[in-house]
Parts: sequence; structure tokens; C-alpha cells
Amino acid sequence: MTDRIQKGSLSIAKELYDFIENEALQHAGIDSSAYWSGVEQIFKDFTPRNKALLDEREEMQAKIDEWHKANPATAGKIDASAYKSFLKDIGYIVPEGDNFSITTQNVDPEIATIAGPQLVVPVRNARFALNAANARWGSLYDALYGTDVIPEEEGNEQGVGYNPERGAKVITYAKNFLNDNFALDGASYFEVTGFTVESGGLVVHVGDKKVSLKDTAQFAGFKGNAAAPESILLSNHGLHAEIQIDADSVIGRDDLASIKDVLIESALTTIQDCEDSVAAVDAEEKTEVYRNWLGLMVGDLSITFKKGDKTITRTMNPDRTYNKADGGSLTLPGRSLMLIRNVGHLMTNPAILIDGEEVFEGIMDAVITPMLSICDIKHQNTLRNSKTGSMYIVKPKQHGPKEVQFSVDLFAKVEELLGLPVNTLKMGIMDEERRTTVNLKECIRVAKDRTIFINTGFMDRTGDEIHTSMHAGAMVPKSQMKAEPWLDAYENWNVDVGVACGLKGKAQIGKGMWPKPDSFKEMMTSKLSHPKAGATCAWVPSPTGATLHALHYHMVNVMDVLEDVKTREHASLDDIITIPLATHTDWSDSEVQNELDNNCQGILGYVVRWVDQGVGCSKVPDIHNVGLMEDRATLRISSQHVTNWLTHGVVTTEQVNESLKRMALIVDEQNAGDKDYMPMAPSFDGLAFNAASDLIFKGDIQPSGYTEPLLHAARLELKAS
Repeated sequence: MTDRIQKGSLSIAKELYDFIENEALQHAGIDSSAYWSGVEQIFKDFTPRNKALLDEREEMQAKIDEWHKANPATAGKIDASAYKSFLKDIGYIVPEGDNFSITTQNVDPEIATIAGPQLVVPVRNARFALNAANARWGSLYDALYGTDVIPEEEGNEQGVGYNPERGAKVITYAKNFLNDNFALDGASYFEVTGFTVESGGLVVHVGDKKVSLKDTAQFAGFKGNAAAPESILLSNHGLHAEIQIDADSVIGRDDLASIKDVLIESALTTIQDCEDSVAAVDAEEKTEVYRNWLGLMVGDLSITFKKGDKTITRTMNPDRTYNKADGGSLTLPGRSLMLIRNVGHLMTNPAILIDGEEVFEGIMDAVITPMLSICDIKHQNTLRNSKTGSMYIVKPKQHGPKEVQFSVDLFAKVEELLGLPVNTLKMGIMDEERRTTVNLKECIRVAKDRTIFINTGFMDRTGDEIHTSMHAGAMVPKSQMKAEPWLDAYENWNVDVGVACGLKGKAQIGKGMWPKPDSFKEMMTSKLSHPKAGATCAWVPSPTGATLHALHYHMVNVMDVLEDVKTREHASLDDIITIPLATHTDWSDSEVQNELDNNCQGILGYVVRWVDQGVGCSKVPDIHNVGLMEDRATLRISSQHVTNWLTHGVVTTEQVNESLKRMALIVDEQNAGDKDYMPMAPSFDGLAFNAASDLIFKGDIQPSGYTEPLLHAARLELKAS
């Protein structure tokens, strides 16, 4: 039985209460009695509204299910005109109002005006959280040397020690990057023999010849002596690259100009995540989440861990200071600008009870995470996050404008409780539910004073696409989903609406995650499409990924792309609501089995770690042993896809059960080296296996197809036992 502290009608788990009383409130400078009284009132005011919004979701879904049952598809087609009218009649699609522009104020440039990579990490994991916070700068040489961007051909292998042949290819790649983006006037970086700073400008030496940058404005600063700089800072499209010089280093001593590395400004922003990449089901785990966020805001978060024979203590990086060419100094952030993703409106959490009922976790995050951020908002810390006194909260899984309005009203009450200026709490609106997509303009309108972020997220959006239209018919295989009309329309619609609503220069327009953390060569080809599409930020799975993806933002001026977006044809709503139904289901037995096995293996590989170990995001080997970044969004699409095929007779209950058991054996084998892993075979009756099975067989009745209710229940049961 959890020890609890009573505050009015609130019953707070002692672990969470002690953290707030003894750590958080002291940093916030807020009176305990006033805080708990205000929190209690917010829960009383907003809980009924939250319940009503969830009821509306279920009522609307029931109407959609009935419509599809009464209007079955033929050869993968429905009556599109009748369907669109129906969605408008039930309020799923709301009327679109006049044009407007957001009025958000006090936004940091990393969000408003500079385009670059964005990391998403589970804030419950202190090591990951610190790695991400410190990923503002990354070694290009290391990123290239340690990944498949430089192929491991014969003679170019990474090996145990330093391989000079591989290193030479890294240096060639990096100098080509400099030539392409910081061109010299009449020379190449392969010819450079040194750098000096003279008369307020950068002088590049090529033997006895002196040259300059073609665009002299790209020289931003330097470190060390002007006659023999330690580094040269360059700027392009608002991003920086630092040429590091050291003739005594292993790399620099063999370079004509003594260049030892090129440091890349990498993860401009990081979403510290409380949601899809986190398993936090109770007070113990939520307190870990909150304590790490407080440490990031105060600036004292640290972690000590073993790496080989060494003990390493990691802390937050300081800012970086350079000499300006014309005198004075330039200070650049040493850390990624951090946003926090609170949870959505659905889940409750036993960390706090009100009148004996679990509180909604989204409301709990809203009343606690801003309080933990006050020291940063009020500039009472040394390692500052927001320079403008704002806090950036990303809100996921909102369904339409009424739910966004709920969050706007909630944020306003929290500001009142904490004594913060109006609109201090900024909002990121995740465009990952179809009812938000089709009403995106109106969602932004109700948050026009707070909006700092919209994005597309293929996985959650696909999961909702399948669940919303579960009874319309069998969906295409997952591999074909990206070729369906709705997806391109959805991706373009998000940018079109964002530009039309004035987000350029005020807010981020984002694109989704690169899911293969070991396949960066492929990423360098594929993910260039994101800045070309107008994404001012796009998600990457690691600091190394951020360093490599940052190169794309030197190649493409996203602000110019957004200007071009203004003149293109707006994406079609009709395409967006075109359901990705299969035109036939007469796939071969092997095609069906492969699709089923692939889904079941991915479901089990993720769920077993989530339930048994509390790991909310990890690199999970797929059926071909290719590591993929998995979180609840990827789980949602896989489980809903099997549910859909089961619903429409593409697969049978017996086939699914057989595949789950056979795939469990594979997952057990893939995790054989993990001492904490609990095998699912041969009994196939553990909590994790049963949760994975339920996600499929009960998938149709899960709210919006979300995976959280079943995952939370299984983990809570495991912890209780």
C-alpha cells in the first residue's frame, strides 16, 4: 500500500509529495499551502471537462464505425462525397474560419528563426536526457568515422584502433562539406595551409597566397590568438560550424592546415519526453521524470556510470565563447534548447488521487512541470534554457480544436497559480491524430498566442488512421502505407497550414523520426527531403544523427522553401480523408504470413521491455535483426494493423496466436544477452506476452487505438507482484 499525504481532497503518494515539498517548491519559491490548494482547484475544474472530451471521442468513433458498417467499401472504395458530408455533420470536420497569423511572443531563435535537427529522448533516463541536452555541438569527424556514412570497404574498416585510411575518407567528406557550404574565393579547403584573423576578417592561407571566404559574412568568430587561432567559427543559414586547429593532435599533425576536427552545431532543440518514449505508470516513475526535468532546468543534473574500465560523470555543458573579429566576444549556447512533451488527455495516474480517483496525468504534468521550470523562466539559474523567459510544452494526442482549447485554458490557470505572465507557457501542437489534421487551422487558431510548434508524425497518425476507419475495410500492408494518397497530402497540408497561419519566423514546423539508428548513410539520402519540404526541424534518434542531419540544413535554406510554399497549391482535404484501404485481399499465404510475423515480432520486442523493464524507447531488432527505434507510436500502428486484418478476415485468431508464440521465441533469442530479460517462452502466459496479445485481440475497443491502457495495467500488475 502506497503511503499518501492528504491535502484537501487530494491524496498524494508520499514519494512524489516529498520531492515536491523538499526539492521542487524550494527552487520555485512558491508557498506549499497555496500551491496544493491551487492544484486541487485545477483538478476539480478540469477533470469533468477532460472526461467530457474523452466521451466525445468515443461517441464520435461509434458513429464512424456505424457509418462504415452501413456503407461498406467496394474494391477498396467508399462514397467519398457522402463520407465527407457525414464527417461534417457529426462535427468531426468543423467549419474553417477566416485567415489569421499566430501572435506568439518571446520565442527563442532556435524555435522561431533557425532551422535544424531536433532530438526526442525519454526524460526519465537521466543519461539520455543529458546526452540530448549536450548534443547542441557534435564532432563531424566522429559522426562520420563511427557510422556507415563512410562505407566499411576493404581497408576502410573501423577496427579497434585508429585507421588512417578510413580517417582520410572522413577528412575528405568534411572538407567537401566546407567547400560546398563555406566556399573560399579561389581555393579549396584541401589546399589550405593555415588561418589567421587580420583587420577584422578571416584570412585563409594557401601556401604563400592569401584568400578569403566568398561570403565574408560567414566568418563569425574565433578562439585563441588572431595570429594562430585554435578554432574558426563559421555561420550559414543561422547554424554554426567550428574548424578546430591543433598541430599536436593525432589528426591535426598530418593535416596541411593542422585541422583536427569540424564541430557542427547539431541538435538545436530537444524534446525531453514524458510520453511515448517513457514508461512511467506510478509515483515512483513519475518522480524520476520530474526530478530529471528539474535538474535540467536548474542545471545541476548529473549522472555517473561505467564505460569499460572508466567511471564517467556527465554534467550539462557550459556555453561556448568566441572572440569576434571586430573585437568583443560572442557567446553561443552550449546546450540544446529544451522543450518538454507532457502526456495527452487520456491516461490517469495513481501518483495523485482526487476524491479517491486517479487524476488525469496530462493535468498532473501541467501543474507540476511548469513549477519545476520557474527557476529557468525567471532566469534564476546559470545554465539557462530559454533566454526569453518562456517554457515550451509539447502536447500530444489532442483530437481537434476543443481539446486544444482545453489545454490553452489549463495553461492559463497554471500561469495564474504560479504567478507567471500570461502566455509564458507556449504550446507545441502535435498533428498526429486525424481529427487534428483535418482541423489543423482551427486548432492553431485557439492557441494562436501560444503556438510554437506543429509537426507530422507518421506512426501515430497511421495508427489513428487505421483505428478511425477500422470497420471501413482491410488496410493496405504497412510497407505500402507511405504510397497512399493521404500521406503526402497530410505531410504537405501540415506545412501549408503552418505557413498560412504565420508560423514562419515564430514557430517550428516539424517532421518525424528517422527510425534506423544504425543506417545513417540511408538517412543522409532520405532525410534531406525534410528541409526541402519546409521542415524547420525534424526528429533524429541520437546526437550522432543530429550532427549528420544538421548538414542538410546547410544545404537547404528552409526559410526560402517556406516562401515558396506560400505560392503552391494547397494540399487537398479530399486526399487526406481518403482511407488507405486495400483494393483486394487475395494476397498469397506467404505475403500475409510475412506481414503478420513482422507485426507480431515488433509488438512483442517492444512490449516485453516496456512491461518487464520499464523501457519506453529502445532500439528493437526487427524480424531481420535490423535495429529500429521503437516507442508507443510504432507499437500503435503494428497492433492496430493486425487488429484490422483480424477484423476483416485477412488473418484468423489461430494464425495470430501461432505467430505470437513463434515470434516470442525469436524475441527471446534476440534478448538472450540481457541479464534482466525474462523469457516469454515456453509458457507464453507472462504479463508482457498477454499484454501484447491483448493489444491485438482487444485493439478494436482500445480508445483511439492507444496502447497505454493495456501497457500501464500490465506494468502496474507486475510492480504490485
